[in-house]
Amino acid sequence: MGPVNVGLDIGATKTLGLVVDDDGTILAEVREATEPGAEGVVRTAAQVVEALRAATDAGLTGTVGVGIPGLVDVERGAVKHAVNLGVNGEWLPLRDLLGARLGVPVVVENDVNAATLGAVAMSGEDDLVYLSIGTGLAAGLVLEGRLRRGDHGAAGEIGHVPVDPAGALCQCGQRGCLETIASGSAIATAWPSPDVPAAQALFAAADAGDPAAIAARDRFASGVASAIRVLSLTVDPRSVVLGGGVAQLGEPLRAAVADALRAQARTSPFLGSLDLAGRLRVVPADYPVAAVGAALLGRS
Repeated sequence: MGPVNVGLDIGATKTLGLVVDDDGTILAEVREATEPGAEGVVRTAAQVVEALRAATDAGLTGTVGVGIPGLVDVERGAVKHAVNLGVNGEWLPLRDLLGARLGVPVVVENDVNAATLGAVAMSGEDDLVYLSIGTGLAAGLVLEGRLRRGDHGAAGEIGHVPVDPAGALCQCGQRGCLETIASGSAIATAWPSPDVPAAQALFAAADAGDPAAIAARDRFASGVASAIRVLSLTVDPRSVVLGGGVAQLGEPLRAAVADALRAQARTSPFLGSLDLAGRLRVVPADYPVAAVGAALLGRS
């Protein structure tokens, strides 16, 4: 086996591990349910890497890249405020704990930033915004080939830009943030669905002509378009890639957001000249963008 890269995407419900070669081909894939709590997260991650070693019959002694939600101190390889993982309060030294268990170097990055690197690998673009539409709304920025984290690690927190002073209270403590309009949780509030994912149910009902569903879908798409407009007018990326759980919708999501972008530009020749809708693409449903990006962290 030639040079390979190992990446982990640690989520609240599952941890996905990949072995990827230098050409981006996935050689092995393992999923395990994520155990909550600091010890559970470390134990699950170690189990996934050991399973990858067994699947490839290789030692996998290179660096393991890890993408994880929460506030990440990249220099220390530590994470906190990963509330959905049961990791809160004190910093969890994930790099050191996991590295000690596996006997290999470990590098840790915020999951959206890791997914942004995966989007770069997928698209071949080195100047893009990756917009993650999941439970919340956040963006990753790769500008002229460099990942932009920000001085306080807050670059790309577009979901917490307030747009409606009279809007819903956001979990961040502000009111009327974009995340309260343009996220998976916002869809679940607007269109509850007990049987299928709320986004899927909403778009299906809108396609069937339900006026209430059409209004809810268009409000959501307009919120996503507003996030893209703010990001694009700030950093002017070559490409905008939609990812996250809601992006499993695929082309219907891209089309709805593109329509909203064109509608917002209809009365503005300036916006129209930027062709924001033309820069838009969506991560394929079967492409594990965050785990691939984590593997690229390991390579670097």
